[in-house]
Amino acid sequence: MKILVAISKAPDTTSKISFTDGDTKFNEAGVQFIVNPYDEWYALVRALELKEANGGSVTTITVGGADADPIIRKALAIGADNAVRVDATPSDAYFVASQISEYAKDKEYDLVMTGKETIDYNGSQVGGLVAGMLDLPYLPNISKLDVAGTTATAEREIQGGEEVLETQLPLVLSASKGMAEQRIPNMRGIMAARAKKLEVIPAASGEALTEIIDYSLPPAKSAVKLIDPENAADLIELLHSEAKVI
Repeated sequence: MKILVAISKAPDTTSKISFTDGDTKFNEAGVQFIVNPYDEWYALVRALELKEANGGSVTTITVGGADADPIIRKALAIGADNAVRVDATPSDAYFVASQISEYAKDKEYDLVMTGKETIDYNGSQVGGLVAGMLDLPYLPNISKLDVAGTTATAEREIQGGEEVLETQLPLVLSASKGMAEQRIPNMRGIMAARAKKLEVIPAASGEALTEIIDYSLPPAKSAVKLIDPENAADLIELLHSEAKVI
């Protein structure tokens, strides 16, 4: 089984976020970057499990600069066989998807996997765009995946229950919580990652369809208002007029 997993770098959720250049750029100074958890914990690890069960190979692909190399090396340490980095700034989802699909179009992958979203932009767009560009079936937000021969059976949560989907390979899917359990690289994997191939390729022609106008932090939380339990009418009025939830 030949699997391609898209991974990206994302800021650790404990990092303090700020912006530069008139709030038009994300300030990376002092930020700790990690492999996007949905890409690593679910898409990559499940890809490795499928390879271990069925044979084959797992390749990761990342759109980004050399500053993404450490997180790529972590994916190799976890068990990916090789990695590709498209040397370009990941300016928007369309551009990223176009680079991934351009690389994958003639490689005959059985599975192309992404995380359901990145934890910084939460766009959930890349997987669907890649599927459309490659003209392949797309299964989003998958929490369980089994493959038997050329048949893939997947499950995902829907409102009020679970949905079971079945399709033929090749396909594109985005992985959600429940797909696999996190793997911690061991020393052997870390040492082996140094010898694994990280191929850097130039970006294919393509352009972003969106641009960042400005960033802003969410407004500060207001002070907590405590309502006497005997004054239910006051609570109802605040929920209606201020919180606007009723």
